Amino acid sequence: MSTEKNKIQGFYDEFSEKQVKTGVNSRHLNIISKLVSSGLKSTHQVLEVGCGIGTVSQLIAKVVNKGNLLAVDISEKSIQKAIEIWQKHANLTFEVSDMSDFNKSGKTFDYFVFPDVLEHIPVEQHPNLFANIAKHAHENSVVFVHIPSPRFLEWMIQNEPEKLQIIDQPLDTSKLIGVLQQFGFYLEEMKTYSVFYEEKDYQYFVFRKNKAIEKTTPRDKWEILKERINIKLKTKLLST
Repeated sequence: MSTEKNKIQGFYDEFSEKQVKTGVNSRHLNIISKLVSSGLKSTHQVLEVGCGIGTVSQLIAKVVNKGNLLAVDISEKSIQKAIEIWQKHANLTFEVSDMSDFNKSGKTFDYFVFPDVLEHIPVEQHPNLFANIAKHAHENSVVFVHIPSPRFLEWMIQNEPEKLQIIDQPLDTSKLIGVLQQFGFYLEEMKTYSVFYEEKDYQYFVFRKNKAIEKTTPRDKWEILKERINIKLKTKLLST
């Protein structure tokens, strides 16, 4: 193991103690809510990268109660704690992995979840990471990414660096989209929104496998009509 990898793993081994005390917070609940809204189903097979002690993992496991979740993390101590804490979830498996050589031969996943972890993985490692993700994707696979807003993280670096982790880098949106496109995914949805601050401190992205559209499906005409009426009403209210 390289000196740098040892250093990072050591940081997260210690960080696991803080996670135990924190428990489920608004960020975790927002992640699971947006996962469900994006189409996460009870039967899905999920890979979660950067699970820590499994706080988000157990929320996902409850949703995919007829499926399975494999949650991985670089920290051995975090994984040990996760196994102990969440052993009641039969559909939840934890493993130690930094994803650099991840290989589950023949195994594919419906969802790949990155819950505030990409900002902690050096950008130069992202292509290899998503190459390994692509090997385990099928034509309907989804990549869900949740990260701190780059603008907000830049403020944190300048003003409250003591609150940040060993690697905490603002991620360029165009480069993130570009690396996913490189491995066959397209951006379906992206939003910057507020969790703990009014200044919109987090972002989420929903990427889907880029497959050709075989046919088009017109929307229900009454739904379109209701949408038009609502837009007109809102516009009218704003203009008064």
